Amino acid sequence: MWGSTLLGYVGIDTIIEQMRKKTMKTGFDFNIMVVGQSGLGKSTLVNTLFKSQVSRRSSGWSRDDKIPKTVEIKSVSHVIEEGGVKMKLTVIDTPGFGDQINNENCWEPISKYINEQYEKFLKEEVNIARKKRIPDTRVHCCLYFISPTGHSLRQLDVEFMKHLGRAVNIIPVIAKADTLTPEEKTEFKQRVRKELEVCGIEFYPQKEFDEDMEDKSDNDKIREAMPFAVVGSDKEYQVNGKRVLGRKTAWGIVEVENPNHCEFSLLRDFLIRSHLQDLKEVTHNIHYETYRAKRLNDNGGLHPISSSSDTQESNL
Repeated sequence: MWGSTLLGYVGIDTIIEQMRKKTMKTGFDFNIMVVGQSGLGKSTLVNTLFKSQVSRRSSGWSRDDKIPKTVEIKSVSHVIEEGGVKMKLTVIDTPGFGDQINNENCWEPISKYINEQYEKFLKEEVNIARKKRIPDTRVHCCLYFISPTGHSLRQLDVEFMKHLGRAVNIIPVIAKADTLTPEEKTEFKQRVRKELEVCGIEFYPQKEFDEDMEDKSDNDKIREAMPFAVVGSDKEYQVNGKRVLGRKTAWGIVEVENPNHCEFSLLRDFLIRSHLQDLKEVTHNIHYETYRAKRLNDNGGLHPISSSSDTQESNL
């Protein structure tokens, strides 16, 4: 295909503005799942990421609530707006994960939930009179919280990421990083990276999905910095005359958004400011397509269904 020289202004470049206007009018969905044992600051980190009370815990969760005996899946949705752009954010929590004496196969309810959302979307797609805009409840990103032990990954961490790595975009983070010294943090990150590699665990951004050399170069820098060692806080403190988000410790204030203190800002910029759209695209083009192909292949094709059948349970 040869490039042609335009003889005058056509207006092709306005497509970007057209897309922007349409997105601002309709808004978009973003569904984020948080997984990790209790006490790792999952709710606080999500609230810090979106600078609002968006977690399930902020929406009526009580400290008196007992840890469930099995893994539960609970979600809460909010519409948040910034600069005229509306986002319907759904935060999916997994209380009970990793909190039992026997945590064998505790990833299964999470896997089932992820597949159920793919199934919902697939059923909407094959409807004869399908909606113009299919509601998207698919999990675009799974933040997996690693306990800051300073030693190595637990067997549970390995099992979860091994089983779910090909079904959802997993982003591993080291929680409560202020409990580690800078040296411990560096050593722990290196050890975790090595273990992930040895175990063949896939996490986002996956190397095989890099589209070009520029993509590869940008993503290599991110992969080298992962897992991000983070601290979350929704409390503000006065530091050098400025109000900053932070955690108060015996040694002073840990500033959440200060890259010298923790890697929260790296995670936020990556998750929201540079890769949010890509997370949605990889979910749709890779993870959902893999599920869809398998489902249609196993069924010998999924026949169009009417909306009255939408409550039918998935066989998967």
